[in-house]
Amino acid sequence: MSSKMENGQSGIRISFEFFPPKSEEAEQQLWNTVADLTEWDPEFVSVTYGAGGSTKAPTLSAVRKMIHETPFTTASHLTCVGATREDTHRVIDEFLAAGVRRFVALRGDPPGGVGSAYQPHPGGYANAAELVAALRERGDFDISVSAYPEKHPESRDTSADVDMLKRKADNGADRALTQFFFDNDAFERYHDRVRAAGIKIPIVPGIMPIQNLTQLKRFAGACGTSIPSWLDKRFAGTDDDVELRARVAAEVAAEQIQDLVRRGIDEFHLYTMNRSPLVSAVLEQLGIQRKADTRAGAAA
Repeated sequence: MSSKMENGQSGIRISFEFFPPKSEEAEQQLWNTVADLTEWDPEFVSVTYGAGGSTKAPTLSAVRKMIHETPFTTASHLTCVGATREDTHRVIDEFLAAGVRRFVALRGDPPGGVGSAYQPHPGGYANAAELVAALRERGDFDISVSAYPEKHPESRDTSADVDMLKRKADNGADRALTQFFFDNDAFERYHDRVRAAGIKIPIVPGIMPIQNLTQLKRFAGACGTSIPSWLDKRFAGTDDDVELRARVAAEVAAEQIQDLVRRGIDEFHLYTMNRSPLVSAVLEQLGIQRKADTRAGAAA
């Protein structure tokens, strides 16, 4: 299969993930990042939502502002862990009142954090598949769900993981956004299993440009993402060279996307970490045109 990135025409679609700010400084950084990334004209953006509603207020505030003050088509994450069905319905109502019509429906991490035992709330939705069904009953929303190319840490095995994704798809999910990964072979094997199971919704790779490899390793260990040894080799000697480290990080992410395009994938969800320079560098390497560039060319 030939690459779709010849002559600077990417032929791919992108979306971004942001997280709600927890301080005035973080809020300024978020909106600076949003302003910087607007020119890339993403298909949509999403804003994360803490387990048990721990970030409901800042998530709602950020989502409302994005919907009403930016050109972004905006989705809000929604979790059901630790909540009754009535509590979840009230949260949905608040987001609907804010103008939300797209959701990323997730079960959410256990109250004790990743790795602790999960117990469904006796009066709540037990998992994301049930949450998707509840959203679908409420209206004709756009619903994304999660997927795990290297298996969810709590799943018995990959088959159980795929079965859960099928339940989410059967209940009305429109697409699956994957946990970040760096092993494209693992993603392709997972994608093949998903299709063999009769799951037809798009499986959108989650791409994590590496801001800090040491921090990423800690995060990856908690969520079950493997870190290939070649990453250490690529980043060797960059600890004291910020510019070199950023260049290597952009190259790694762009190369991963290019390889996935050659395998037939044309849609990607980028985890921005509320920072724009590295994300923009990745997209520049892919030859994607900025919205402003396109307009300038048309005007000329």
